[in-house]
Amino acid sequence: MAKHDSGGYRGAGLELLSKHGVSVGDSVKIATEDSETSGVLMPRYELASDDHIVVKLKSGYNIGIQVGRIKSITKLQKGEPATIAKAPEITEGKNLPKIALISTGGTIASKIDYRTGGVRAALSASELYASVPELATHASIDPEVLLSEYSENLKPEHWTMIAEKVAEKVRTGKYSGIVVSHGTDTMHYTAAALSFALQNLPIPVVLVGAQRSSDRPSSDAALNLLGATIFAIKSEYAGVFVAMHAGTSDDAVACHVGTRVRKNHTSRRDAFESIDVTPVALVRNGAVEMQEKSEIKLAKRRSDGNVDAKTKFDDRVALLKYHPGFDPKMIAHAAGAGYKAIILEGTGLGHVSKECFPALQKAVDAGVIVCMTSQCIWGRVRMTVYDTGRDLLGIGVIPLSDMISEAATVKAMWALANAKDAKKVMQESIANEISSSIPIEKA
Repeated sequence: MAKHDSGGYRGAGLELLSKHGVSVGDSVKIATEDSETSGVLMPRYELASDDHIVVKLKSGYNIGIQVGRIKSITKLQKGEPATIAKAPEITEGKNLPKIALISTGGTIASKIDYRTGGVRAALSASELYASVPELATHASIDPEVLLSEYSENLKPEHWTMIAEKVAEKVRTGKYSGIVVSHGTDTMHYTAAALSFALQNLPIPVVLVGAQRSSDRPSSDAALNLLGATIFAIKSEYAGVFVAMHAGTSDDAVACHVGTRVRKNHTSRRDAFESIDVTPVALVRNGAVEMQEKSEIKLAKRRSDGNVDAKTKFDDRVALLKYHPGFDPKMIAHAAGAGYKAIILEGTGLGHVSKECFPALQKAVDAGVIVCMTSQCIWGRVRMTVYDTGRDLLGIGVIPLSDMISEAATVKAMWALANAKDAKKVMQESIANEISSSIPIEKA
């Protein structure tokens, strides 16, 4: 009997693989009572049932085939261990712009996990560079792995770590830009955090991710990384940006300001959108196309390595989304639990029910900073229109105009840790988190 990789299979599934002498990673043809299927034999999650065989099709999608329906399994080709091509060496003599590529994990830095059949944060920054050889024609890449985490696991202390690493790279003065690979789930939070923590940047700092891992034919990893790199070296402007697909096709990458961007779709490649502003640029065919309608005021790129880094965060901030039936005790609990700021996602122009008023008044009187954002995606908070809003203003709730709730939450954490008057800072635009105007089509 051929020795094979069990790949998480057991019971009937393991017995069937052993009988036919096939292992996880082999290319196989599976015949059932009514069809034939060809693909790569994938592993089973260790806690899954043992009555299915999993195969990855050419399309990149996985299917399960019930063991009891399988008549035969034919090995078409023995599987080989996955390998990553060695990164080409970039010499200083090429006179290419130099980019620091900081890897923190996420789908853009993922590959197949042959224990679970899913993807895992595994590729190093140098492997990313090797997997997108086109990068070598644009920039000399200086890669470094800082973290290997999915972004849902990141905390404010990780923002500090990333910000300090970026500041360290910037201060060397030898980079045209910094690219940070990041998981997409919380990339807009990290982008906001870096926007507040790293002020007066002389060069672009571009966060980039992927909605679909590199093993899938529809992966957006390579184009996004290439677009981020081109923007980092060619943009006339400095600051923190997010670079992701501009549409469902593979023709352009949109570059968003770090405090004005949000992930608005779970899986589409163009999941990230600029909120209440236009993306500052598109990267298309190797060129940076600045968007004339952008309402954002950007700082020009400089040649020095100076940056004002204030990288601490205080996580005693609660983000509460109001809804019908919302219990005011949630507000009282946050205030009583030691939270120093509460960001409310109110309805419409910035409202919560009058039942919340006593709890809010008590929180404000206790020194808790209470701010209002809107759970609407577009538009700005206007708390002077209706009685409810005016009453909230009278209590001391601070309206945050069109600041998105994620950016407001991060800003509050940053302001508490760095500002003498956090309440005052929350009402000022520091990193374009409050826009001066809204596009007419979104007004």
